[in-house]
Amino acid sequence: MSERASNLDPKIAARLKRDPNGLVPAIAQQYDTGEVLMLAWMDDEALHRTLTTGRATYWSRSRREYWVKGESSGHQQWVKSVALDCDGDAILVKVDQVGAACHTGDRTCWDADVLDAVVGERPQNS
Repeated sequence: MSERASNLDPKIAARLKRDPNGLVPAIAQQYDTGEVLMLAWMDDEALHRTLTTGRATYWSRSRREYWVKGESSGHQQWVKSVALDCDGDAILVKVDQVGAACHTGDRTCWDADVLDAVVGERPQNS
């Protein structure tokens, strides 16, 4: 993947740990309920656009272009806050989601295929 030009603040860019394609995973979360909505990818410019427009903007790996969530579907994400994790290798975008977040039309990408797992229990004295 060739480098795409970006207007991202160099101090923020220096903190990012990107994959070989220059991308960082971005989790979208409903700001008021904590509901995890979707995982997408951002490069420096997508993060810059997200920080400066109030709309969640991602890099589409399949189309190889930027996309503003909801631009064509109407299922918009209005940015409430953006944070980097402690290592700079993931982005959390808290949004106000309008309509479905998942491309399948579901509210979230995480409720369609829940896996069976042993449920852990915290010890009584912890």
